[in-house]
Amino acid sequence: MPETPFSQMVTVASLPADGLDLELIPSEAQRAALARHAGLLGLPRFEARLHVAQEGAAGAHVTGTLAAEVRQTCVVTLDPFETAIREAIDVHFAPEGTGTAAAEEADEEHDPPDEIVDGAIDVGALVVEFLTLGIDPYPRKPGAVFEPPAEDPAAASPFSALARLKGGQ
Repeated sequence: MPETPFSQMVTVASLPADGLDLELIPSEAQRAALARHAGLLGLPRFEARLHVAQEGAAGAHVTGTLAAEVRQTCVVTLDPFETAIREAIDVHFAPEGTGTAAAEEADEEHDPPDEIVDGAIDVGALVVEFLTLGIDPYPRKPGAVFEPPAEDPAAASPFSALARLKGGQ
């Protein structure tokens, strides 16, 4: 996973039998760095509530929710505005190098587990990934309506310029 401005490592071997509950709330400086990382104008609120549990002999399962308020620029009006993001998190992890069976890889609906690297999971990077995936790439301020410019009927045809050239000879 690429380096992110927010990291929270969890060692899988040290997980309690009933799992680990985490609340991740980055500081103001971390939220500012996350906003720059995600291409946002701002990130006024960002919090994740996670449950990390052992799964099988050496795997892990992370579930929870991410809730954030992001400040973006409207693609229609170019005005800044805030919108809410809420993402459900449900990710399985397997030891590094475990791989998946070829039959599972052929199944398009199968989501292979992420890898546990050096015995740990970076749940901070995981929630940043979910934040990034939850951001609308073409944000539209509520009520903003795109109105295309009025078109000249003569310019509507791609051949109208050729017709004008031919008529002028």
